[in-house]
Amino acid sequence: MASYKYTAVSKDGKRVSGVIEAFNEMDAAAKIKESYSIVVQIAPVQGKSKAANFLSMDLGGNKLNDKAFMLMCRQFSVILKAGVPIRRTVELIADKMTDKPLKRILEQVASDVDGGRSLSASFADRGGKMLPVTFLETVNAGEEAGTLDTAFESVSEHYAKQSKMKGKVRGALIYPLFVLIVAIVVVVVLMVKVVPTFTAIFDSYDAELPVPTQILIGMSDFFTHYWMVLLGIGVAFALTYKLYGNTEQGRINLAKLQLKLPVLGNIGVLNAASQFTNTMAMMMQAGLPMTKAVTITSRVLDNYHISKEVGKITARLEEGHTLGHSLREAGCLPEILVDMAAVGEESGELEQTLTMTADYYDTELEQATAAALAKLEPTILVFLAGFAGFIVIAIYMAMFGMYSAM
Repeated sequence: MASYKYTAVSKDGKRVSGVIEAFNEMDAAAKIKESYSIVVQIAPVQGKSKAANFLSMDLGGNKLNDKAFMLMCRQFSVILKAGVPIRRTVELIADKMTDKPLKRILEQVASDVDGGRSLSASFADRGGKMLPVTFLETVNAGEEAGTLDTAFESVSEHYAKQSKMKGKVRGALIYPLFVLIVAIVVVVVLMVKVVPTFTAIFDSYDAELPVPTQILIGMSDFFTHYWMVLLGIGVAFALTYKLYGNTEQGRINLAKLQLKLPVLGNIGVLNAASQFTNTMAMMMQAGLPMTKAVTITSRVLDNYHISKEVGKITARLEEGHTLGHSLREAGCLPEILVDMAAVGEESGELEQTLTMTADYYDTELEQATAAALAKLEPTILVFLAGFAGFIVIAIYMAMFGMYSAM
C-alpha cells in the first residue's frame, strides 16, 4: 500500500487534513468518503530523498535470483496444497526468504493480501518490473480458476527447465569466448614483451633474417607501437555495436545476424523453438486464450527478430487463422514445430503436442550445445598452438642463421 495526504470537508463544513493508506488514489478517495462528505485534494506522500533511497537500497540490486525464485514457487505450491490460507502462505515464505529483493516483494504482497487485495494483482504491482510476465499471468489465471497450487507448481517446473537450458546455451557461448580472450592476451604479451627481447639480439647481427622472422618482428613492432590504436579501434567498435543495437532496426538486424552465424546460429534457432513451445504449453495449461498466450510468449523469446515476428502472429489469429498457418507465414521457427502445432490444432490436443515438441527441442538444444563445444574449443586451441608454433619456428630459423654466419 501507499500513503496519501488528503484534504477533505467534514459534514459540519470544517476542512480537515490527514494521511491514509490505500492501494491507489481511487481507493484512497473511497476510504476518505466513508468519513467525510467532500474530498478536496489527494496527493501521494513523497518518499525518501534520493540519497536516502541510495543508502537504503539492497546491494544486490533488483535482479531476479533464478534459484530463489524457483524455490519460492515450489514453496507456494507445497504450502497451498496443504490447505494453508494465501495470506499465511505469503507470510511464511517471506519470513524464510533469504533473497532480499524477493523478500521485500513478498512482505509487501503479504500486506496487500491482508488488506483484501488479490495475490496476482499485488505481485504485478510490487514485482512487475522484476518478476517474469509468464509468472504473473499464470498466477492470475490460477487464481481465477481456483488452482493456485497447480499454477505455482507449473511455473516452478517451467523455470527449472528454462534455467537448465539457459545454462547450457550460456556455457556453449561463454567458454569458447573465454578461451579466445585468453589466447588474445597470450598473443599480445608475446608480441609486446617476449619477441622484442629476441629482436634486440637479432639486430646486433648484420645477417639477413628469414622471412618468417621478419614477419614476426613486423607484427611485434606493430603491436608495440600501435597498441593504443588497436585499443581505440576495439572501443570504437564496441561503442558502435552498442549504439546500433539500441536502435529498433539495429536490434532486428543483429538478431538476424546471430541466427546466421555458423554453429551458434543453429543454437539460437533451437533455443527460440524450445522457449516458444515450453512457454506456450505452460500458458495454455494455465487456461489463457490463444492470442494472449502468443503475445506473452513473444515477450520472453531471447532473439529479438523472432520475438517481433511471433508477436505479429496475434493479428493473424484474431483474423481467424490457425496457429500453424500463422507460424508458417511468419517463417521464423523450424518447420517441425510449425507442423506439430498444426497437427495439435487439428487433433484438438495442442497443449499436449506442444509439450512433446518442447521435450524434443530441449533434447536437440542440449545436443547442439554439446556439439558446438566440441567444434569451437579444438578450433581455438589449434589456432593458438599454430601461432605459438610460428613464433618458435621464426625464432629458431633466425638463431640457426646466426650460428651459420658465425
